[in-house]
Amino acid sequence: MNPSSVADSYRRRLTPKQAEAQIYARATRALREALELDNPVALARAMADNRRLWDAVLGSVVDPANQLPISLRGQIASVARTILRECDAEAPDANLIIEINEHMAAALWT
Repeated sequence: MNPSSVADSYRRRLTPKQAEAQIYARATRALREALELDNPVALARAMADNRRLWDAVLGSVVDPANQLPISLRGQIASVARTILRECDAEAPDANLIIEINEHMAAALWT
């Protein structure tokens, strides 16, 4: 069986929330690998990818058409703004971002 078709089959069985959790997991994995390799270029790339992810999250939760409860949307927006500030910091705390990404992924996976 083709590895690509196996991956496609797996992705089709994921719920939308689980697919979203996979995105957080991928972003987290890139940060971890960059830190483990002590690779500043890979870390900058992973940080930029995380920034794009959290930009999208913030855009989604501030959209008036978003169906999540308004209080939850506000909480997620607050977390997103914190991550975005951290991504833009001179020396971003990648471990903080990893921890929050992991919490988001875990909450979505259930």
